[in-house]
Amino acid sequence: MVRLFAPVPRVLRAPAFKAALLATATVFTAPVYAQQAQSGDAGASDDVIVVTARRREESLQDVPVSVSVSTAADLERQGITATTELTNIVPNLQFATYGTLTGNNSAAQVFIRGIGQTDATPGVDPGVGVYIDEVYMGRSVGGAMDFRDIASTQVIRGPQGTLFGRNTIGGAVLLTTNRPGAGNTLRIGVGEDSLFEGFVAVDLVETDTVGIRASAGVRSRDGYVIREVDGADLGDDRSMTGQISLEWEPSPDVNILVRLDHSEEDENGSPFVFLDINETSAFPMIASAFAGCPGSSFPPPVPVPNVDDPRCANDFQYRGEFVNGGVGEVYSTTENDGLAVVASWDVSDSITLKSITSARSLEWSGARDADNTPLLILYTNYASESDQFSQEFQLQYSGERWNGVVGAYYFDETSNDRVIVELGTPGTSYDTNRVELTTEAVALFTEWSYDISDAFSVSGGLRYTEEEKGIQGSWFNVPVAGSTEPPIPTALCPVVGAPTPGCLFVTRDQYTESFDSLTASANISYRFNDAVMVYGSFAQGFKSGGFNQRYNALLQADGSPLAFDEETAQSIEIGLKYNPSRSVRLNAAIFSNSYDDIQLTYRVGPAPLLFNAGEATINGAELELFYTPNDSLIIDASLGYLDAEIDTVRSVPNLGSQTPTATTAPGDQLPRAPELEAHFGVSYIADVGENFQLIPRIDVTWRDSIFFDAGNDIGEDAVTIVNGSLTLDHLGQNWRLSLRGDNLTDETYLVSGTTSASTATGYSEGIFARPRSFSLVFTQDF
Repeated sequence: MVRLFAPVPRVLRAPAFKAALLATATVFTAPVYAQQAQSGDAGASDDVIVVTARRREESLQDVPVSVSVSTAADLERQGITATTELTNIVPNLQFATYGTLTGNNSAAQVFIRGIGQTDATPGVDPGVGVYIDEVYMGRSVGGAMDFRDIASTQVIRGPQGTLFGRNTIGGAVLLTTNRPGAGNTLRIGVGEDSLFEGFVAVDLVETDTVGIRASAGVRSRDGYVIREVDGADLGDDRSMTGQISLEWEPSPDVNILVRLDHSEEDENGSPFVFLDINETSAFPMIASAFAGCPGSSFPPPVPVPNVDDPRCANDFQYRGEFVNGGVGEVYSTTENDGLAVVASWDVSDSITLKSITSARSLEWSGARDADNTPLLILYTNYASESDQFSQEFQLQYSGERWNGVVGAYYFDETSNDRVIVELGTPGTSYDTNRVELTTEAVALFTEWSYDISDAFSVSGGLRYTEEEKGIQGSWFNVPVAGSTEPPIPTALCPVVGAPTPGCLFVTRDQYTESFDSLTASANISYRFNDAVMVYGSFAQGFKSGGFNQRYNALLQADGSPLAFDEETAQSIEIGLKYNPSRSVRLNAAIFSNSYDDIQLTYRVGPAPLLFNAGEATINGAELELFYTPNDSLIIDASLGYLDAEIDTVRSVPNLGSQTPTATTAPGDQLPRAPELEAHFGVSYIADVGENFQLIPRIDVTWRDSIFFDAGNDIGEDAVTIVNGSLTLDHLGQNWRLSLRGDNLTDETYLVSGTTSASTATGYSEGIFARPRSFSLVFTQDF
């Protein structure tokens, strides 16, 4: 295993909702949420967890799907406050943040059962779909977020190609916020690193036909990695969120729910640190020679001497896990807005029509000094704007034996990206990319189940998808870094693989690629008695291909952009739902996935480019336990196992003098696919007098070694993470005070990283987890 190795807070911009979000639209998507049939503590095992993973309400213990569900009370009890923290409690889920290629703090890297995507830029789609209130989020940036007015989370594992479709080849993460009428809440928290968080949710209007609910939250916290050059704290939190919901029931058969949400972040930058550098790579040698490193020269190339001098690009640049040695400006901003209108009409006792319309707008930026040294080796500056519109229509049928859904889906997205990459070549230079990416997708789907008897049920579904991806832009080189950018060139560079200043790497024509797929699912389940249900399932998933948007040289002789194909997966799964008494719930599954034409990142020169790498077989298992032997003790545990290795490697296109590096090989482990992971949590409720309860809680998560890249060049060894809390609950006045500790054993471990050690740039960078921290949170329900 290679483990490559405070300022005044900014004033956040005032929330601004885009004019486009004020336009009405109608969207349809499957409702996926969880609720508790009875009130009270989430630990009460007689609460019925209701899910709609099959587009209708079913008990968690009756639905033949591998799904992990957490209600708001579950999340609070376990101290889960953000999407990334679901990793600690959900087996075979890796939900990471900090985009190593984007420099953006909210860029999500989500993997379920070894399937996902490390590249968060708009040129490639995520491999796990993230939904907020039934609306699919088309981009990875924005997926790593703090929970708002959360009602529940669901993590559905395995390909979801029939009911969810787009980019759910690994599975889906579904977040549901509270509807009007959920009650009022005020939460204030303080803690180490100048932590302050505030949140309020209020039901503004409650009548028989109309409900209005509003929520808002802010969070600020100092960073934990300090830049030597200016003292900036990297990894800081500066965010705000807001949401307004309107629910209207003009008649008993019609329900209309309108949600408007806004979130924004304005932060110093991702907490990258220097890990390692290849002293024989071209850019470190060049940068060292031009900086005056003692004993360094170029030409001829001389490996960077191993001397402790800031002018030398060698391993003496390592400053430790929490000190950054870079000098380039770094920052991370995100602004995310959404409007959703969900309308349902119960035409009869058995037929419901549903429409979901959504428009979303995303703006983000990220700047990073990739080598994290005082030298100019590689610096990236990324800015992106995306607008998406989606519409889904459903006809749902619920009968005595038959249940099903028929639907149509439409998705349209346009992204405009601006990328500047400064390179430490002789004389220095930078590449600039201005790219417009478009996606248009349509799908028709249906899924039906039939109860052959009260115990025996079968189901099957199909989805047909067509997508068209487009790209148009300008890619060219500017000879001096930091100089004024000249007009866009008109001529194509004459030599393949030669990034000549003043000419285009790729022609400015519009290019399109089309993809289509028919995906299927089938399921059979049998209930032996009230306690035991078993099921078997088959499912397929599809993720369309696209175009590489990053270039540092002409890669195609005709000047066309480099495209990549779709990837596919199909899964066979056998599962068990076991609920012998009110105190025990045990769910388990074993599965085998066939994963083909995997979209993985290689490097051509310093540029990370996507290729279809090959095939993999992923075998694994999951176990989840919820146990409440009495009214005081709550135990939850999970175990995940993955055998996720590359079987065969597909040859990459002939790129002439440009040879892809950091390639994968048969036997390599897929990114973010640890072989084993386990979680154990326990709470104890102790009565203190007549009105108080004292609730200690401990959570222990163990994760096996993990790789962050396809070439298995950078990763982290096994780690144990311990979190805990002590909560005082006043039953009569509905307030609670919680002291929480994260990373109690103060473990130092990497959570993200990337390496270019085998290319001309030669750098490796990583992000370590925040050290041990404590916080105090007061919550009042009213």
